[in-house]
Amino acid sequence: QLQLVESGGGLVQSGGSLRLSCAASGFGSGFGFRYYTAGWFRQAPGKEREVISYISTSGTTIKYADSVKGRFIISRDNAKNTVYLQMNSLKPEDTAVYYCAADMVFQHFIDSDYPASTLVDYWGKGTQVTVSS
Repeated sequence: QLQLVESGGGLVQSGGSLRLSCAASGFGSGFGFRYYTAGWFRQAPGKEREVISYISTSGTTIKYADSVKGRFIISRDNAKNTVYLQMNSLKPEDTAVYYCAADMVFQHFIDSDYPASTLVDYWGKGTQVTVSS
């Protein structure tokens, strides 16, 4: 069973930066992290969990939600079984619990007839990011 553990959340002032990390472990036989699309979701109080960025297995395809485009950068290191989210120019509206996610199907990260949050298989427990004004 794939396990994901996030780190790097915290309290930051508006305009500041944070870097989230997500370490993966517990791969099935023959399926390393490089076989999984990985991404980040967030959920603010009273709101639905939303996908904000995801990255393909090789790192060649990257997508961002409009709300974070130009400010956040996702990357991965398959040798370290880790995916990162560099968050710059943070705003109070970025305050949320941030979840790392992974799935062997790239399309599960795409909101379609069903929200991506209902399709993705593996989740971390989340890390709180709070941006003060």
